[in-house]
Amino acid sequence: MTSDLYSSLEGGGNICVEGNIASGKTTCLDYFSNTSNIQVLTEPVSKWRDVRGHNLLALMYQDPQRWGISLQTYIQLTMLDKHLSTAPVTMMERSIFSAKHIFVENLFRSGKMPEVDYIVLNEWFDWITTNVSLPVDLIVYLQASPQTCYERLKQRCREEEMVIPLEYLEFIHQLHEDWLIKGSSAPVPAPVLVIPADYDLQKMLHKYEEHREKILTATNS
Repeated sequence: MTSDLYSSLEGGGNICVEGNIASGKTTCLDYFSNTSNIQVLTEPVSKWRDVRGHNLLALMYQDPQRWGISLQTYIQLTMLDKHLSTAPVTMMERSIFSAKHIFVENLFRSGKMPEVDYIVLNEWFDWITTNVSLPVDLIVYLQASPQTCYERLKQRCREEEMVIPLEYLEFIHQLHEDWLIKGSSAPVPAPVLVIPADYDLQKMLHKYEEHREKILTATNS
């Protein structure tokens, strides 16, 4: 990928870090969090775990057909809030686009979301992206194998994730590949920088530093 693809970031930009569950997104954001002139926006998981006392994330994993639309509607709202940040340069963990093209699609295609719920979420997504300006200047795709993600997921022991099987991660991986690599499932809103992410922590930190200039062109103006 040439530097021309990053020229639009000069003077400001919105960077989205995408990837499977446990692909290393939070680690990536942590690495760049001390960089000047950039605001890091982590995925608002704490809000999904506590919607006025209700753990919506856990409810969805327990019964996706019942709670999938509730969680995904709330994710759309909270991710929209992140996209509307007024910071000159932002680095976001995931986006409203992956919420739709990866996780809503997964629920529907796996038969765990009724068609009417899928249609409602699509209507909301189409209205938001048509009527609200949500520019994305760069997508950083942390491309990790499902097996790697599964091993990391087991190691970090988040309560809600203990029910996630390898097959789920394989399906999520394929949806990322179809969207960000093949471009066959939905439009990609920005250039994609692929970073292989199967390595250990020290090697990944080295890779983030290796790609720093490309990723943070927005801060170099």
